[in-house]
Amino acid sequence: MKNRYPFPIPFGWFCVGHPEDFPVGEPRPLYYWEQHLVAWRDVEGTVHVQDAFCPHLGAHLGHGGSVDGCELVCPFHGWKFDAEGTNTDIPYSERVNRKARLRTYPAMERNGVVLVWYHPDGEAPMWDIPEVPELADHPDWSTVIRTEYVIDASVQEMAENAVDAAHFRYVHNTATVPELEEYTTGFPEAIMRSSQKFPTPRGVMEGHIDTHAWGPGVSQVNFSGIVDTINYAVTTPIEADRCIVRFNFRFKTMGDEKTTRNVGRAFVAEVDKQVREDQPIWEHKAHLVRPALADNDGPFMKFRKWAAQFYAEPVADDRLVYPPPFWPDRVDDAPAKATASARYMNEAPPAES
Repeated sequence: MKNRYPFPIPFGWFCVGHPEDFPVGEPRPLYYWEQHLVAWRDVEGTVHVQDAFCPHLGAHLGHGGSVDGCELVCPFHGWKFDAEGTNTDIPYSERVNRKARLRTYPAMERNGVVLVWYHPDGEAPMWDIPEVPELADHPDWSTVIRTEYVIDASVQEMAENAVDAAHFRYVHNTATVPELEEYTTGFPEAIMRSSQKFPTPRGVMEGHIDTHAWGPGVSQVNFSGIVDTINYAVTTPIEADRCIVRFNFRFKTMGDEKTTRNVGRAFVAEVDKQVREDQPIWEHKAHLVRPALADNDGPFMKFRKWAAQFYAEPVADDRLVYPPPFWPDRVDDAPAKATASARYMNEAPPAES
């Protein structure tokens, strides 16, 4: 089977869940970057993420494993490993196995999510992720509303939407096309600022959408206009052609929590609708290496140049068109009928129309 995309899995900081997903003493199996992983929180409260299979005889440490203090215990023969992946104890031997090690991934809890650094060659983190005060217990910002989606597309293919202003008019039926005011790229950051006119019962309101990305996996999207909103958007490759997208919304208070939450729910419902409209296009579109762009299309090639910085492995150059697989069970999908595996935390999902 040919590759779905020319590019491999990128490196960077990626979300593997939320802090409450990892209670103390309960190892959890994970699968990201085409890797079987185990996540566990020690008695001191620190989260660790490591390769899942015990180097002894291959037991999955996330299925039946346990935590003893600050050590992970294999369910098969009781071997113990510390936070660095070193074998610290073999209960039926007086010696440890110094060659038996677990690959350990740098991990941190920040801005309401658990972030893990992935690099195919095991390179150390190349940048940090700043703390966002509004995402902590800030008195002026409401509690979080979350959604998540599993989508059969690559990180880069979905992120390209950010510079594609025209699709808002034709996919999402917005009244106008957002106007790009700034697009600045570097390593690892990219900053985009745009303006958007929002129709409301009180007339058209001028709004702004400002996006700040740190590599391919983490971005902060600030919306202003109808309601000041932060969407901490984190996208993680499950495989090269499948990702999980998690949106974490906070809203600036509008006088009382009930009003803020109701307006916030309506805002999240609109974003959710747009993801549902985007999903079948992402999953069924071909990746074109040399797209035939219009003169006033967005900065697609500038975005692709930025995204190319995060591939440690070779990017394929064997063809110009990378079509998707054919999914007979999705042949009737269309934007108006699209569905997404949205999960709302502390909220009910929007009702289907």
